[in-house]
Amino acid sequence: MRVLVTGGAGFIGSHVVTALLADGHEPVVLDALSATAHAVAPPRPDAEFLHADVRDRAAVDRALRGVDAVCHQAAMVGLGKDFADAPAYVDCNDHGTAVLLAAMAGAGVRDLVLAGSMVVYGEGRYDCPRHGRVALGPRLTADLEAGRFEPRCPRCGAESVPGLVDEDTPADPRNVYAATKLAQEHLAASWARATGGRAVSLRYHNVYGPGMPRDTPYAGVASFFRSALARGEAPRVFEDGRQRRDFVHVRDIADANCLAVQGISQLEPGTFRARNAGSGTPRTIGEMASALADASGGPAPIVTGEYRLGDVRHITADSTRLREEFGWRPQVAFAAGVAEFAHAPQRGVPAA
Repeated sequence: MRVLVTGGAGFIGSHVVTALLADGHEPVVLDALSATAHAVAPPRPDAEFLHADVRDRAAVDRALRGVDAVCHQAAMVGLGKDFADAPAYVDCNDHGTAVLLAAMAGAGVRDLVLAGSMVVYGEGRYDCPRHGRVALGPRLTADLEAGRFEPRCPRCGAESVPGLVDEDTPADPRNVYAATKLAQEHLAASWARATGGRAVSLRYHNVYGPGMPRDTPYAGVASFFRSALARGEAPRVFEDGRQRRDFVHVRDIADANCLAVQGISQLEPGTFRARNAGSGTPRTIGEMASALADASGGPAPIVTGEYRLGDVRHITADSTRLREEFGWRPQVAFAAGVAEFAHAPQRGVPAA
């Protein structure tokens, strides 16, 4: 199968290309090599490569020639620096996706696997001991300033217990990046209905592993910790370090993409599905920082009590549907993955 991988030179995209090659497919890479992810040029992918932006319709038309399916990884990621980044996020993530989908409609390419994100959920699932399932709004600045990080029941004020969210949970994006990822899904669903296409959004959890970028505000928390340790500094852990996340290895995410590309033909035309992609084993952010410090022999993490508006407290999800429908099984255990990541090369992004 000939598969276009947008963003195929990036952190996750490059692993997707490797996995597709290993499965006997023919990946085609389209990547703009943007400075936010590639201030130092990465190695060229071991596949057909087109250096172009997904917002360039003519380039996308060329890249789609002879393609059977698209694996759309190109995006700006992370919270960024501040709200001034909002136009860039919307332009890259949503305008770029719209251009790609319009080109796919014109080229008759009808299968799409989208790099989604668990950030579309906002806060995860919570249960109050007295009132059962509760929907929580954004945390108050006053609570964060006072070190009251745990969300509480809006009815009685009791501390709520976090749980796993499934794909039926209503979306509640809490920052610009999350809003753009949800918009990508809406665009993909509209495209599928209009063209008879089939689309699957893999809602990634906190992906980590070899090749994460270094020293950039657009990377994930695991990369921040790894970059600090590479500089000989202690990782700085925000809040109290007890925030729950699902850290999933990048090779497992690449395998999920391959299985989705191969299995999407079982869906009815005009179908859009979102599927959670996580390891299934929640960890705290503090655990990740400590595990990386131990594995690298670096200084112990410092819990700072700082916070970022737009961050959620806990978000972990149930990936049962992805496992059942596409036969995906994460293979990289947390301890082994962190031990590898602690010593693996990072993408060289120079400090500003």
